[in-house]
Amino acid sequence: MRKFIIGFFLFFLGVQVMSAQKYFTKTGHISFYSDTPLEKIEGHNKSSNCVLDVATGKLEVATLVKGFQFEKALMQEHFNENYMESDKFPKAVFKGQIDNYSKLDISKNGKVTVKVSGDLTMHGVTKKVTTDAMVSINNGKIIADASFNVLLADFNIKIPALVKDQIAKSLKIKVACTLEPLK
Repeated sequence: MRKFIIGFFLFFLGVQVMSAQKYFTKTGHISFYSDTPLEKIEGHNKSSNCVLDVATGKLEVATLVKGFQFEKALMQEHFNENYMESDKFPKAVFKGQIDNYSKLDISKNGKVTVKVSGDLTMHGVTKKVTTDAMVSINNGKIIADASFNVLLADFNIKIPALVKDQIAKSLKIKVACTLEPLK
């Protein structure tokens, strides 16, 4: 019986250590910007999911396309129906890796710049993305910020000729997540 109790304790301790290697949020903030001389378009989604395994550096970010909010309701409608076709392609997903994840020391507060690379799937198209991210460790939480540009044409997002001067060909995407240990 004693061996069983010791074994159970060690198993439980191992599960706790393994689960502490993953960090998670349901409130990641993803925004994008299209800035032209004729119009500035900005969309924000504050309910994106992100999971980071600090033991391996594997990272996944997923967001519902319909979750983006705009200043004008008409922009939101056009974004979902005409450009992103969110009924047909409901999610945008990034699956990747922090290439130099060994730089992360979650045991102490601090900041570090890391390289993130992986596959971004949006509008039914998957493309490689690589960018730098600023990662801050603050009292057991991981705060990550990154930005990168995407070309709409790379994701087969068509812009009608009538409004082509109002929408930039390249969008700046920003990602900000505060991750806590997954329990």
